[in-house]
Amino acid sequence: MELSQTSWLLAILAALAVGMSKGGLSMVGTMAVPMMALTMSPVVAAGIMLPIYVVSDIGGLIAFRRSFDRRVLMTLLPGAMAGIGLGWATAHLVNDDVVMLIVGLIGLAFALNALIRRDAGVARAPDPVAGNFWGGVAGYTSFVSHSGAPPYQVYAQPLRMSSTLYAGTTTVFFAIVNAVKLIPYAALGQLNPSNLKVSAMLILPAVLGGWLGLKLLRIIPQDLFYKLITWALLLVSIRLIWSSVAALTGA
Repeated sequence: MELSQTSWLLAILAALAVGMSKGGLSMVGTMAVPMMALTMSPVVAAGIMLPIYVVSDIGGLIAFRRSFDRRVLMTLLPGAMAGIGLGWATAHLVNDDVVMLIVGLIGLAFALNALIRRDAGVARAPDPVAGNFWGGVAGYTSFVSHSGAPPYQVYAQPLRMSSTLYAGTTTVFFAIVNAVKLIPYAALGQLNPSNLKVSAMLILPAVLGGWLGLKLLRIIPQDLFYKLITWALLLVSIRLIWSSVAALTGA
């Protein structure tokens, strides 16, 4: 695959974002596919980034191998598997412009939710009904654009787990989801040699992103950093929505 200089720059930034998300700045990873979709097919972008996520998950699994909530995972994972299956079953029904629109809408919804959300003060208990619903949405959006974090957070944040337990549960959940996605991605031809070659070149930026994420946690106030990322995601998402609507309507 021949990428333009702009595409390579965005791909490197996307890999850095994935690494930073595994280094403690979890929301940053949501930027990866929307950024790359500015200059390439979002389907191709998702195929390139999946191996990056899987490799990055390994370090997280090692770090949090004893710090996760099995009850929460059991309320999420059945729905997540169904969501991945739905994404696989309907993949042939949507073209690149529709996928770009979905990616933009997911990013827009997440950015707006992050900007206006107010955390509740009372912790909720894990609920299989709510967990499977939001797990299903997370599985589907993760399949489409590796953007499963927003619906996952809608369910998981009100549980008010400790920071370590939350990080570990999140890591294990998405490590399982990403590993399962390898099967349909391979069946759909998204893990072809051309995409994998680009993925291999992006491993190093992802590793550097993990180190950078840990450093930024100590330097930049987390609230300020998240606000900057949220506004950036908002602008990128609006651009994707505009482009996809224009392409779909022939404007």
